[in-house]
This record gives sequence, C-alpha cells and structure tokens, in this order.
Amino acid sequence: MRPITAIGFDADDTLWQNEQYYRLTERHFQKLLGDFGDGADISARLLEAEKRNLGYYGFGIKGFTLSMIETAIEVTDGNVPSRTIGEILDIGRELLRHPVEALPHVEETLRSLNGHYLLVLITKGDLFDQERKLAQSGLGDFFDAVEIVSDKTATTYRRIFQKLADGPERAMMVGNSLKSDIVPAIAAGSWGVYVPHALTWVLEHVDAPTEAPRFRKIENLGELQRVLTEVMAV
Repeated sequence: MRPITAIGFDADDTLWQNEQYYRLTERHFQKLLGDFGDGADISARLLEAEKRNLGYYGFGIKGFTLSMIETAIEVTDGNVPSRTIGEILDIGRELLRHPVEALPHVEETLRSLNGHYLLVLITKGDLFDQERKLAQSGLGDFFDAVEIVSDKTATTYRRIFQKLADGPERAMMVGNSLKSDIVPAIAAGSWGVYVPHALTWVLEHVDAPTEAPRFRKIENLGELQRVLTEVMAV
C-alpha cells in the first residue's frame, strides 16, 4: 500500500499566474478614483469591501468587480460618475480575458506524475473563469478530475479525497496558499506541500504549520518529486 496515491493541485498562482493581474487592475482602479483619495486609502477601502462581500459573492473576479464598484460609491459619497462605473466594469471584464501564463516546472511535473498518481485540480473562484483558464493552459489532460469549489476547508478536502481517491490520509495537496491549500488539507489528514508565490492575496496569509509532520515546503514544483520520494520512503 503506497502512502500517497492521489495529489491535489491548486490552480491560481500554483500552476499559472493570477494575482499579478489583480494587482495591475487594482492600480488602475486607484487611478480612476485618484481625485477622491490616495491610492493606499482606496486599496484599504477595497479590501474591506472584499472582506464584507466574500460571504455574498464568494471568491473570484465578479465579486472583485462588484467590490470595486461598491468602494467607488463609498469613497465618492455616492457621486461616482457613471463613466467611471463603466470603466470599472471594463477593467473587470479585462481580468476575465487575461492570458494564462504557466509557472516554471508545471508541465514537466504534471507529465511525470500523470499515470502514477490520481491527479486532481482543486480550485476555488468563478466557475467560468476557472474553466477558461484550465482550457487555455493546455494542462487539462494531465488531471483525472477537476473540482471547482466555493471555498477550501478541511471538510472540502476530506470529501474530495474520499470521493475520488483512497481517503485524505493517502493524499497530498500542493498549493501556494497556506490558508486555503495547506492548513485545511493537513487538518483533513493529508500531506500539505507549500509552494510560495511572490504575490499572494493578503486574506490568504496565515502562519505556516511548521510543526505538523505532514507539512513540506518547496521553492517550485520542480522539487515536488523529491518530496514524494522522501514521503514514499517513510
């Protein structure tokens, strides 16, 4: 009985670039509202709106766009020009068209693991946007299953790995978010392999579970095979 038979992969900023496009859009948003406040204050107000709205809109570009509109109304005391609202909608739509840029070592890693483990893409966010990015990435054929979820919790990972694989104890989750990919996967009983990204949304920041026996950290996906070899030898 192999200790690991299934590997889950996060998508955004684990397989391909994502956060950098949000940062560019936020800077554009700051400029649009430059007459009503400084950039740092506008970003802080936007973050507060995002926090409030997660329970209503979930994660993804559509919720981000609605939060920008809400912020624009707030910082202008309801006097935001209709043209500015239109420009906010335009930059939100532009986010939905951004190119898919794979991160280093992604394709060769997935290719080497394909057929040896059950590979599952586990991502959260807007359904259409995640499906678009997966299709444009050309990576879809490497995965045995795709799960697009509203949030990532220990219950989420337990359900997915019980349904598709041999349970969470014999699964590994790989991702760039400690909060969404690593901590809950370990809580579910899986291994968690953290692949840091230079840009990670502030709401995804938590302390690394360095004391957890099933926690590992690598610098890029090219190091994943080494971790698997070590785990398999335990």
